[in-house]
Amino acid sequence: MERLGSLESKLMERLWSMGEISVRDLHVEFAPRLAYTTVMTTLDRLYKKGLLTRRKEGKAYMYVPAFDQKQYQERLAQHWIGMALTHSSHSQAVLSSFVDAVSESDQQMLDRLDHLVKAKQRARRRQEAKA
Repeated sequence: MERLGSLESKLMERLWSMGEISVRDLHVEFAPRLAYTTVMTTLDRLYKKGLLTRRKEGKAYMYVPAFDQKQYQERLAQHWIGMALTHSSHSQAVLSSFVDAVSESDQQMLDRLDHLVKAKQRARRRQEAKA
């Protein structure tokens, strides 16, 4: 999971709003700023990254987002947080900085975070009790 580049973001925004689309139809919206082959290559790259699915229709591919924009943002956030906590010898500092940032910007968000942590703890205790 990685953050999208500028062109990838623009194309994904359009795909999220339109649903299924061909390279040709998407290219019409971006011509003459982008070459057909640029749109085709970028969609292929997004497909290989797992962000799009595709099906053959005649000689062309029809592309569809693999998940919606909200799901993409959630997966990206989970990936970043996971990277920060897993690959850091300072995971305590990462968590502390996150809580500080949340509490400075939004008390309600801090309350929601507290609620989510407590719900996750209850769920884990129930799972452990079953095991």
